[in-house]
Amino acid sequence: MDITNRKIVVVGGSSGMGLAIASAAQARGAEVVIVGRSVERLEQAASEFAEADRVQTIAADVTHEDDVSRLFTQVGSFDHLVITAVSNLTYMPIRDLDMDAARQTIEAKLVAALLLSKYAARTINEHGSITFTAGIAAERPIPTGFLVGAINGALFSLTYGLALALAPVRVNAISPGWVDTPPLEKIFGPRKAAAIEQLEQRLPTGRIGRPADIAHAVLFLLENEFTTGTVLPIDGGHRLV
Repeated sequence: MDITNRKIVVVGGSSGMGLAIASAAQARGAEVVIVGRSVERLEQAASEFAEADRVQTIAADVTHEDDVSRLFTQVGSFDHLVITAVSNLTYMPIRDLDMDAARQTIEAKLVAALLLSKYAARTINEHGSITFTAGIAAERPIPTGFLVGAINGALFSLTYGLALALAPVRVNAISPGWVDTPPLEKIFGPRKAAAIEQLEQRLPTGRIGRPADIAHAVLFLLENEFTTGTVLPIDGGHRLV
């Protein structure tokens, strides 16, 4: 499928992987809608596109059903939905688990995916697709990342189920490994540089991911009409080591 002139909605499109995906899609000729919570960050992101006048921005908190309903009313008919938002991730020992923080993580990654799917299903074109962002933690969790791993695993299962429930709309997920994006700062803090160096020594690719690596993979999922119910690892071989 050629995505020229197709409308693609990227949730979490104001930075990191989402911004890279939206930029790559526009470069292929797509009409892009980027969604985030901050109006200021959306405006800044839009100014970075090669054709800023061909990008629509919509501010919404996708953990709130009213916001999600309004979002898709504004978007109207569209072709592809890509969900990359990763806010409020919780990493902590199980003995110290803050349940309020845990619920925020579940809302941000899983409940938001359910809400977006519910309302996207009403206006998405039948030959379109939905792409979730899960992650390597589902298969290789770190000791403090059990919650994120569990949610990513749930997104795997959601992908399989919705590929049947929403057919012929295709539903897939990407499962990135470590990617050099803003969340790494929150996860590793001042240890970021040392942690990346250790990871790169282990990975078969010899480096961690870049946003452009993720964008390349997502464009494949958007364009390949014979791929559905698939979780695509983009992890530099992390799941093997």
